[in-house]
Parts: sequence; structure tokens; C-alpha cells
Amino acid sequence: MEIFIVYLGFIITAYAVIANDVIQTLGTFLASNEKKKWWLLWSFAAIILSLTLCYGWFINAGDVSYGRLNKIPLPSVIEWWYLLAPLCLLVITRFGIPVSTTFMILSIFSSSQIIEKMILKSVLGYAIAFVSAMLLYGFISKKIESRASIRLMNVKKQHHYWLVAQWFSTGFLWSQWLIQDFANIFVFLPRQLTVIELLIALGIILTIMAYIFKNRGGSIQDIVNKKSNTANIRSATIIDFTYGILLLVLGNISSIPMSTTWAFIGILAGRELALGYTLQKEQLKKSYKLIAKDLAKVNLGLIVSVLIAYIIQFLKH
Repeated sequence: MEIFIVYLGFIITAYAVIANDVIQTLGTFLASNEKKKWWLLWSFAAIILSLTLCYGWFINAGDVSYGRLNKIPLPSVIEWWYLLAPLCLLVITRFGIPVSTTFMILSIFSSSQIIEKMILKSVLGYAIAFVSAMLLYGFISKKIESRASIRLMNVKKQHHYWLVAQWFSTGFLWSQWLIQDFANIFVFLPRQLTVIELLIALGIILTIMAYIFKNRGGSIQDIVNKKSNTANIRSATIIDFTYGILLLVLGNISSIPMSTTWAFIGILAGRELALGYTLQKEQLKKSYKLIAKDLAKVNLGLIVSVLIAYIIQFLKH
């Protein structure tokens, strides 16, 4: 019975985490490549995922979480109530609400001290992302996001250059996000996987990704689509590259898991405000509402995850 719960938990968690978090890494990629075949985009992401997963498994002696589960041991017995968190995340994902999968999933396996450290690191990530995006787009918005610059993008040579840059930045970001969030996806499985377990898990994840890509990201993709000009290839490239650098830096500060969702929402919020102040002052009120709405959604996820963690601690006793 326990092995059934373990693998059911893994499957539900893998789907919910990837479906909820796909907007962070591949949302702008999907938005700006909506005319391309879904299986081509899936193949690109699948190759990077497979390489990142297998590389992590090889260099870390079977640990695909890149050390981020070192302080979050697997319980000796996994009861049915551990499924509450991934099931809750699955329901929230179906409603198109972006929440922190790190808090939602890892908090039920973590001590209160680890949860506090995850929250502090995630809040720091949001603040750095927000300020960085504000400063960056304050400088480049008129050159990149203005209507005149977008018309210039119709020049075939420039478009080709930015197309290559976008696929490169997406691949870089996707690998950095995976290094952070493999901990969320694999928390139900042993901390060291055998070759067979690795291949089975990889097959399940790639199948889930194919379903998500075929549906173009699902309802959560609206978070990206509603932001200003995210379908523009240059906008998508810069967002992805900025986010990838941020994850690389924050990921190397410590091995404590962090909410990549908070960092992503911070980047979009900082960018949206910068565009409002420099190009679209009449849209500032709308920008404030979007930012407040996104913050409310991620805070909802934090509250729900903490409540579930306390419920599970109560059930243990």
C-alpha cells in the first residue's frame, strides 16, 4: 500500500508542479511561439530536461535534487495524508492559480525551521527580482518595448537573431528552473534513485510535459498572456534570461529550496511597473491591479501549504 501511495504521490506532484510552474520558464516561450507545432517545442524542452536530470543523477550519486533535499529526509512511513498537498495543488492548478509549489509540497516533509528558511529565501528572491526588473526595464523599455522598436522587429534579419537568442535563453532558464524544482517533483521518491527508477520517472515526466505542451500551458498560461507585450520575441528573451540569471545566483546562495514562483512574479511585477512609468502611464492603474492579484494568488498558496503542513503534523500524532 505504501509503495502505491509513494508513486501516486510522485505522479500527482509531477503533473501539478510542472503544470503550475510551466509559466515561469516556458510561458513566454509558448506565448511567442504559438504558431509552431507543439511537439517541436516539447522536444526542445524534453531534451534539456533529460540532460539536466541525468547529469544531476550522475554527479550526485543518484540524487536528482542537486542536494536540495539533503535537509528534508524521506519519512520512514508515508501515509495517505501526504497526498493532501499534491491533490490540493492539482485542484488549484486546474483553476489556473499560480502558487508556490515549493511551499505547497515541501512544507509537509519539512521541519518548521526549514519552512522559515524557505520563506525568507523566497521573499528575498521576490524583492531582488522586483527591483532588478524595475531597474532593467527602466533602462531598456523605450528601446525594446516601444511601438517603433516592435515595428523594427519586422526586419527579417533582426527577427532571426532574436529567435536564436530566445531559444538559447529559454534553454538556459529551463535548466536552472529544473535544478531548483526537481526537489519538489521528486520529494516522494527515495533520495538516491536506481537506474530503473530514474528511467521510469523520466518517462512519466516527459508524458506529462507532452500533455501540457499540447494544451499550450493550460489556464495558468493566462498569467503571462495578460502581461504587456510578452508575446514579443525580444520581451520573452529578456524575461527568460533575467530570470535564469536570478535563479542561478539565488540557487548558489544555499541549498535551501526556494519558491521560484515568487521570483517569477517579482520579475513580471517589476517589468510591468517599469513599462507603465516609461511607456504606458495610462495603464498604471491596471498594472497595480495585476500585481496585487498575482501577489494575492501566491500568498494564497503559502497560506494553504502552511495549513496543510499543520494538518499533517496533527495527523502524525
